[in-house]
Amino acid sequence: MGLHGVKAVFFDLDNTLIDTAAAGRRAIEEVISALQSKHHYGDGEARAVCDKVQAKLLKECHDPAKMCITDLRISHWEEAIQETIGGEANRDLAAECYYLWKTTRLQHLTLAEDTRAMLTELRKGLRLLLLTNGDRQTQREKIEACACQPYFDAIVVGGEQKEEKPAPSIFHYCCDLLGVQPAECVMVGDSLDTDIQGGLNAGLKATVWLNKAMTAPVDTYPVPHYIISSVLDLPAVLQKMEHNTNAKLETDHVAGSDEAH
Repeated sequence: MGLHGVKAVFFDLDNTLIDTAAAGRRAIEEVISALQSKHHYGDGEARAVCDKVQAKLLKECHDPAKMCITDLRISHWEEAIQETIGGEANRDLAAECYYLWKTTRLQHLTLAEDTRAMLTELRKGLRLLLLTNGDRQTQREKIEACACQPYFDAIVVGGEQKEEKPAPSIFHYCCDLLGVQPAECVMVGDSLDTDIQGGLNAGLKATVWLNKAMTAPVDTYPVPHYIISSVLDLPAVLQKMEHNTNAKLETDHVAGSDEAH
């Protein structure tokens, strides 16, 4: 593509390149089905357990130095079962639920064919980097499951770094990896708080917010440079950026030629 000024694009993973939310819903339905058919839970009880687990996942604070992610997440299921059903803690059932949820979710994490084609095309003229927050083990398993490694020049997982998005340090680390300047990079992601704020904090050339709903609140903050409803709209945004840069170069050239020499 050979864009003026843009040398690299950083992509978020979850709910940007892969539909983690949809895979998670499929996984939850599998667990609900297993709790009902195998363990004779009522539909309400099974769903209550899963709702509690999802709430715990949203509030999750993980310190890998204290506990591995597997033990922590089995504990989420154990607590949710006990909170819903009462009685003795059932670690075995909790582990069964966790592994079923995890396995099913990973099975449904796929990098769509059209997304693969887009990345392949973009990489002909740009360096591509995958930048994802989260626990090292969890994110590396997702990366392997969706087989996205061949499409990127580098992959950076927040859980392996000192700081995660939106800290400028992780973005600057990514720039150093690729041998580019922040002003030559574009960040693409679905999170205003981490992807867009992080790109702005780091002084990247542009931020592109993936808002699948396209029902942005009036007071969207932070304000991204561009908004797209599908990651497949990115090439058009990059062309628009190139056009704007070319127009500015032409304007600057005309202004320069008008000056007395």
